Amino acid sequence: MKIKCLAIDDEPLALQQIKAYIEKTPYLEVVALCQSAFEAMEVLTTKDVDLMFVDINMPDLNGMDFVKSLIARPQVIFTTAYSEYALEGFRVDALDYILKPISFEVFQKVATKAKKWFELNNQRQTETIETNQGYLFVKSEYRLIRIQLADIRYIESANEYIQIHIINQKPISTLLRLKNIEEQLPKNKFMRVHRSFIVNLDHVNVIERNRIVFDQKLFIPIGEQYKEAFQSFIDRTFLA
Repeated sequence: MKIKCLAIDDEPLALQQIKAYIEKTPYLEVVALCQSAFEAMEVLTTKDVDLMFVDINMPDLNGMDFVKSLIARPQVIFTTAYSEYALEGFRVDALDYILKPISFEVFQKVATKAKKWFELNNQRQTETIETNQGYLFVKSEYRLIRIQLADIRYIESANEYIQIHIINQKPISTLLRLKNIEEQLPKNKFMRVHRSFIVNLDHVNVIERNRIVFDQKLFIPIGEQYKEAFQSFIDRTFLA
């Protein structure tokens, strides 16, 4: 398992150090490097990120406020030269907090902690879902709920939870990450079209300006890295 990492720091040397440490760690992978929170926001709209290394003291938008602003939030490890931010970091459920200057030994300790968290989380999520050919069971509020695959319109990421949106029902929330349920769904029926959305292809009826229109108020964007696969689906069924 490779943990996909995004590093954010306005200091180029600090950013390159984090990059070097990630590349020395076999189970970590660099997805992108950003020198501002605004750059990172752009990356998060197009790429899958599991773990972010976030500097706190950055101009324009500091790392703490950036993390608080995210709806679908990857796991976070804060990096900073100031220890007074530690308590606030843990209040936003950060995985860990590293004080600069960062040694490789310290980095490895927090990286190992992150690896254990992801392994345990993946194990729990595998236990949360059971699938069959036409339906799946998910755990929600201490109950096992059976959901017909044909009734699912789309699935939306909400931090460590997902919301399964079903025809004529309230959405069902369950403790899963989007990629875990994606692995269990039939590829000919369901497609990831955005880092935060999977759609049931049988319910895709209208496409407009790189987004799927479910109704007048519901638009699901098609992310840049998913456009090619989605276009292939359209091409297979398009009559010129």
